Amino acid sequence: MASLALSFPPAAAKTPSYLSSSSSTFFSSFLSFTTSQSHSRNSVFASIKCDLGNGNPSIPIINERTLPKFLESARMEKSANRTNNNTRLKLFSGTANPALSQEIAWYMGLDLGKIKIKRFADGEIYVQLEESVRGCDVYLVQPTCTPTNENLMELLIMVDACRRASAKKVTAVIPYFGYARADRKTQGRESIAAKLVANLITEAGADRVLACDLHSGQSMGYFDIPPVILDYLASKSIAAEDLVVVSPDVGGVARARAFAKKLSDAPLAIVDKRRSGHNVAEVMNLIGDVKGKVAVMVDDMIDTAGTIVKGAALLHQEGAREVYACCTHAVFSPPAIERLSGGLLQEVIVTNTLPVAEKNYFPQLTILSVANLLGETIWRVHDDSSVSSIFL
Repeated sequence: MASLALSFPPAAAKTPSYLSSSSSTFFSSFLSFTTSQSHSRNSVFASIKCDLGNGNPSIPIINERTLPKFLESARMEKSANRTNNNTRLKLFSGTANPALSQEIAWYMGLDLGKIKIKRFADGEIYVQLEESVRGCDVYLVQPTCTPTNENLMELLIMVDACRRASAKKVTAVIPYFGYARADRKTQGRESIAAKLVANLITEAGADRVLACDLHSGQSMGYFDIPPVILDYLASKSIAAEDLVVVSPDVGGVARARAFAKKLSDAPLAIVDKRRSGHNVAEVMNLIGDVKGKVAVMVDDMIDTAGTIVKGAALLHQEGAREVYACCTHAVFSPPAIERLSGGLLQEVIVTNTLPVAEKNYFPQLTILSVANLLGETIWRVHDDSSVSSIFL
């Protein structure tokens, strides 16, 4: 029978039943997620490891009260001190990733706000808040994933509804910012769609936008890979002398260098590629030494997986012992699953900023939760507290 095991370090543990869901300013205040080599209480992670046999993968449904003690204590410490004194904080979820929104609410000790979102027959979106937000600090969780434009429009209408309901502040929490790749001009007569989308969100009435690991740091500041990935790799106890961090392209060198520094200042390698078109990558050569080492490829997203898989093939060709792929956003556009499950990668480590459909599970896939990171960030922003100190 197929199974999907949910594990928490340092020991296996159970998970709330809602995790069984299959749906699982330019910017007024963008937050940079930075990491530290030290492990804090906010760095604990949940991982979903796909272990497929015959049949469909499943997640055990259990009572959400049976939790590992360290997670329960962290949650209760936050909710006991904050919830009673912060009745003006409201958290609402769009339809793009309700499972992640529920996890964030659980970590924060809050209930998700009541909201009605429906589609008319012609595709128009209707949004109505079913509780008062007058004078409240409202946070709307909605990644702009597939269908990108529909989810973006839903977010804009949610922001507008909150503003018209006299919310004091409206913050768009966008775990995955769908147009982040078009953040600058690389050729003549190109649009900068990321700036356009950011302007749309703020024009709709959002005071702030929180996003996780944007595609590029040139125009938005630097955004790190979430620390849950670092913690997960550290738990695998790979010897420092055997590890090399690999950037799949020249544009990701800054991210990979920062990642390598957190992993005992591991050596760095770079895959040099030439892209002939969007979603098409041609690997040319490797800068650096990976022979006999465990190579960890780091990127912000995996879309069609062409870059990652061709890079993995090159690393094996150059003598790498094992190849891991780490990314924040599991976009997984076809034929990504076929490529990733082809045997070149020891493990594909992603986060749940995007919902991953059960049909896209494969044995090498591990999904880490960023709910506690986003939940703690929301609390810190609401309290006007330091965000960077989360990781100290």
